[in-house]
Amino acid sequence: MGPSLRALLLLSFSALAAATDFQPGAKASGRSFLKRAHAEQKAASIIRRSLPAWLSPPRSHATRRRRSVELGENCKALQGYDAKLAGNTHSYIFNDLSGSVSLAWVGDGTGVILALTTFRVPFFMLRLGQSKLYRSEDYGKSFEDVTSLINNTFIRSEFGIAIGNSGKVILTGEVSGSYGSRIFVSHDFGRSFTPRDLAFVPMMQITYSPDDSNALLALSSSNELWLSEDFGNNWKKIHDMVCLVKWGRKNTIFFTANYNGSCNDRGMLELKRTTDYGKNIKTVASKIYSFGQGGRFLFASVMTGKGTLRMIHVSVDQGETWNMAQLPPVGHEQFYSILAANDEMVFMHVDEPGDTGFGTIYVSDDRGTVYSKSLERHLYTTTGADTDFTNATSLRGVFLTSVLAKDKSVHSVVSFDQGGEWVPLRKPAYSKCDATAGDPDKCSLHIHAAYSIAMKLNVPMLPLTEPNAVGLILAHGSVGDSMSMMEPDVYVSDDGGYTWIKALVGPHHYAILDSGGLIVAVEDRPNRPISEIKFSTDEGQCWGVYNFTKDPIYFTGLASEPGARSMNVSVWGYRDSLLSQYWISTTIDFKELLTRDCGEHDYVQWLAHSDDISDPDDGCMLGYKEKFLRLRKDSVCWNGRHYQVTTQPTLCQCTLDDFLCDFGYYRQENSSECVEQPDLKGKVLEFCLHGKEEQLQTSGYRKIPGDKCEGGKMPERKEIDLSVRCVSDLVAPEFQIVSRSSKSVAIVITVIVVMLLSVAAGVVFIKKYVCGGSVWNVPHRFLVHRYSVLQQHVEDNAADGMDDPLETNHTQNGKIEFHDDSDEDLLE
Repeated sequence: MGPSLRALLLLSFSALAAATDFQPGAKASGRSFLKRAHAEQKAASIIRRSLPAWLSPPRSHATRRRRSVELGENCKALQGYDAKLAGNTHSYIFNDLSGSVSLAWVGDGTGVILALTTFRVPFFMLRLGQSKLYRSEDYGKSFEDVTSLINNTFIRSEFGIAIGNSGKVILTGEVSGSYGSRIFVSHDFGRSFTPRDLAFVPMMQITYSPDDSNALLALSSSNELWLSEDFGNNWKKIHDMVCLVKWGRKNTIFFTANYNGSCNDRGMLELKRTTDYGKNIKTVASKIYSFGQGGRFLFASVMTGKGTLRMIHVSVDQGETWNMAQLPPVGHEQFYSILAANDEMVFMHVDEPGDTGFGTIYVSDDRGTVYSKSLERHLYTTTGADTDFTNATSLRGVFLTSVLAKDKSVHSVVSFDQGGEWVPLRKPAYSKCDATAGDPDKCSLHIHAAYSIAMKLNVPMLPLTEPNAVGLILAHGSVGDSMSMMEPDVYVSDDGGYTWIKALVGPHHYAILDSGGLIVAVEDRPNRPISEIKFSTDEGQCWGVYNFTKDPIYFTGLASEPGARSMNVSVWGYRDSLLSQYWISTTIDFKELLTRDCGEHDYVQWLAHSDDISDPDDGCMLGYKEKFLRLRKDSVCWNGRHYQVTTQPTLCQCTLDDFLCDFGYYRQENSSECVEQPDLKGKVLEFCLHGKEEQLQTSGYRKIPGDKCEGGKMPERKEIDLSVRCVSDLVAPEFQIVSRSSKSVAIVITVIVVMLLSVAAGVVFIKKYVCGGSVWNVPHRFLVHRYSVLQQHVEDNAADGMDDPLETNHTQNGKIEFHDDSDEDLLE
């Protein structure tokens, strides 16, 4: 192995939501570094424009002023840092020949890291391998070889290290020459391990219940679902032929099963639920293509019975009742994708027919049922499930993504109001358009994310934000009239994406430490060793450069504790010689660089989403303003592990910006007013909700989910119950309707049925249903008129036959990633 080797950095996740057809994403729980292949990562993510003080006209109010000098004038604040950092730099050499190493942080603020190195090669019909386990108690400054704790067993690296609450750890190993497997469990942060033999071979990583870390689920290689209630001591099989399983809330388990013996029979699966660890199992829906969860919503992709079309159904009571989502159906060549979801709303991508590479983003109401169109031509490749959709968690309501123009160029857009409006990103101050720009007057910033990585551009990291680093976003980007294929630079926003600065030239790996008080970065130099790390204490304006080693290493990635509260960062890589190649980790503790704790005078008030604080309505986003206490740019101090974001919310009066356009209405360009679609004037819009067909009366607006505004302008919106049952039969009506018969009820029903039958022949030709099926079993029609053109296109292109078989990749944290044309890919 020589200098030509590239670095591969993979992030493992375990608890969040974001991406393709019903597969929840997660919070970072571990990292893996390989000595081969190209760097790549998978990850998943509203407000008013606000220029930073150094670009804004002078103001007398202190709320916005955080930069007191021009960019570059205060870059001499840090002095003598070399000696301080040299005394807090620690290297550790791993003396083995492993080709990969997986890291996992055990506990929050414990300093415990487990490192699993793996070496495996094929030998005739056998695969020879070796695993070694190392443990650190000081954030990676030193490690102890603890391989003996697992009896030198080979640990399956594709499952990684499964971390639970209260110091629980699970390692999954292999047992040669027998059917079954073995796990090693630890209750004490990896100080000791106990082996447990399994009667099955896991097909995915063992998963913890989010409510009880002693409860474990495993899906075997023969699709059996196994459960342990005592942290792996005892296991019981609770179902056969299980295709997909997920933990719900309150120890609820959801899974799809098929008694025909094949998970390839998509669209014929049953969705089942158990709330008592398998003692009682209830079928809650049938004809299921896939299912998923996001926030409080349970989603099912259900076959309509018309060719290969399927539609989304939503439940907010764990599958007891279902409503049909008012979304276009999709065919076998399309997919749905939940891009983001919480308890209040859902971002749903609906793929266009054909291999277009784009679709439409819809945002839901608080029931997850009624959707409004948010963004058309949203880039989402059919071949690789690559989308640039990013939730900027550092500021409420901010989302970034890319759109595919008709000329096939890619453009970045941002929404500051939770999908209500999407606009181009501002061109950074003092920046010039790149050489590929056709019109230098129409330049904007374009962010490189998953799509650029899939296109093999040198983009080593996805955009990075942290909830406790308010307003801070780091991303690779380029400035032009569309996304450039040229090598990107690193850009930083300190106000949630309104304004940006070019922070570093060329691609870098980066990390956020000390709740945003410190940023570190390492230049991405493929095929060349590195010896320097860069750091900034003012959110990317000024950078110090520290030479952390005299003997350069081939860099594979940065590793810092999840949560961005630590002051330690590890630079991982390997050294290569003619006779040997070995891993080396260098951990730098920046605590001595920031010599004092931050005090009250180090913070200033900052009004989010504001560029004119004299305007009483400025800064209102989703119905309220937020003032934050944020660190001054020139304060060189330590926020500390216990730093908490301080905010002062203030409710705002309602305006039209607090509302989405309702069914049949749309916003004209550069206008906040919702106007009726010309072809719908005077027509009644109907939809199905809570098992009843309802007539919608509206002034064209509905409040954005999560919006807290009060008073002001409140457009009227009312739903009238028509008292006509219209439960969709697509998920099987026996799971939705509870019948209570009596003689009187039976008589009334008989009379009603006779009357209905007498007029059915006429009604069936003029009545159009928006609910799947009907009491007359008329084929489903989707009649939300604003989507009627799209629906016609879908029906014209519908094809016979089932969808392609499910394809899965089992990632190191056990999260299942599904092929992008399956509805399993909705959350990633």
